[in-house]
Amino acid sequence: MIALLQRVKNSRVSIDGGEVARIAQGYTILLGVVKGDSSEDIAKLVKKILNLRLFPNEEGKMDKNILQIGGQILVVSQFTLAANCKRGNRPDFSLAMPPALAKELYEDFVVKLKEHIDVQTGVFGAMMDVQILNDGPVTIILDSHQL
Repeated sequence: MIALLQRVKNSRVSIDGGEVARIAQGYTILLGVVKGDSSEDIAKLVKKILNLRLFPNEEGKMDKNILQIGGQILVVSQFTLAANCKRGNRPDFSLAMPPALAKELYEDFVVKLKEHIDVQTGVFGAMMDVQILNDGPVTIILDSHQL
């Protein structure tokens, strides 16, 4: 499971011009589910995401986690994170988990995060407009297979 985590001042998702989700300060997470992912990958990512110290303390040093600052999370499905671009110029997405299984793991990931923090989501598989106001910018790539 690949999570591209961005620290944001705010973020929102729209579909066909209508807003479906919005958060204030926190993280926007673009989540890619790859073949072989399981509930263990979800547990690893959730633990890491909630405990990463990416928010500034009083001296401006990144020393606080998202729970300590009362942040929110916006999760957006992003199968293109599983792209293999080694050969040719057209990405190969064969590493991405099939949509039905990926949706199940995506939803389980959201449920696990919601046990701890306010989470908003895009719509799985939809063509979305995602507006992100990066804070920093701070962007971290987390691969559950490397945690």
